Amino acid sequence: MNTEVVRVDPENPDPATLGRAAALIRAGRLVAFPTETVYGLGANAQDPAAVGRIYEAKGRPTSNPLIVHVADPAQLVAVVADWPAAAERLAARFWPGPLTLVLRKAVGVPSGVTAGGPTVAVRCPAHPVARGLIRAAGVPVAAPSANRSTELSPTRAEHVLKGLAGRIDLVLDGGLCPGGIESTVVDVTGPVVRILRPGLVTAPMLEEVVGTLLGAGTRPEEGVARSPGLMARHYRPRTPLLLVGEGDGGEGDPESRLARLRQAGRRAELLRLPDDPERAAAELYDTLHRLDEQRYDVLLVVLPPDTPAWAAVRDRLTRAAAVG
Repeated sequence: MNTEVVRVDPENPDPATLGRAAALIRAGRLVAFPTETVYGLGANAQDPAAVGRIYEAKGRPTSNPLIVHVADPAQLVAVVADWPAAAERLAARFWPGPLTLVLRKAVGVPSGVTAGGPTVAVRCPAHPVARGLIRAAGVPVAAPSANRSTELSPTRAEHVLKGLAGRIDLVLDGGLCPGGIESTVVDVTGPVVRILRPGLVTAPMLEEVVGTLLGAGTRPEEGVARSPGLMARHYRPRTPLLLVGEGDGGEGDPESRLARLRQAGRRAELLRLPDDPERAAAELYDTLHRLDEQRYDVLLVVLPPDTPAWAAVRDRLTRAAAVG
């Protein structure tokens, strides 16, 4: 398969280009497109065969569910079985935007979208290209990150091509994704909203709307994952990551550890993220992709503070550095 790349204006995408991409979606094909978080790999969420092509192209385990993207709440009728009050309040505050809601799935949602579970993850993206494509397609679009499974998520079209060239039909190149990491995922099916994956919408922001939250993750007794991004090893570059603390200037100091690695003949580099968590999130994957091209033996990354504002970046780094 020859993967076509078409440049689009991220703020004012050409309707004819979106229409052509939408026709591919309706025909069961795969289209990568920018969102405000990362590039997504889109397929018709109502077409089981098309959903299966996502898993095949990514090499993604079928136990890892997908997020369904809608252009507006009117499309939810085909996706979700109910719309609780917490979902209404959160959508009113954060949609369109980088928040995914886990809800009871509608009967017609293919089991491949939900990993066989009873719930479906849904969000309404804010990026003009994403919303325009979904609206033109006229169907909800299942779209995980447009990369090979467990690898670094793409924030540029060239990142998409690293892993998926020849595996998908089209990439809409809208330049750099502004948010830089994946959406926050919350489960609103229970009496208390539960964070499944931290993201650009932070816990304090959510608490302003719905009050007390349950902690991140999936309960072990559930068996079926309700959200993507919960695997212990995920978001990883080819270069091994070693997470380090700021230290106190002694042997555990990041610069000292870097020096020892280099003295031992290792090609190593040290990455300190920007002090602002939003800027750090926006630059994280793009920076890791760039450093990955340098073919270092190891990359030391200073782990940011353990605070709600940094939860998403810490989550991605911890999973990217996991061994096994």
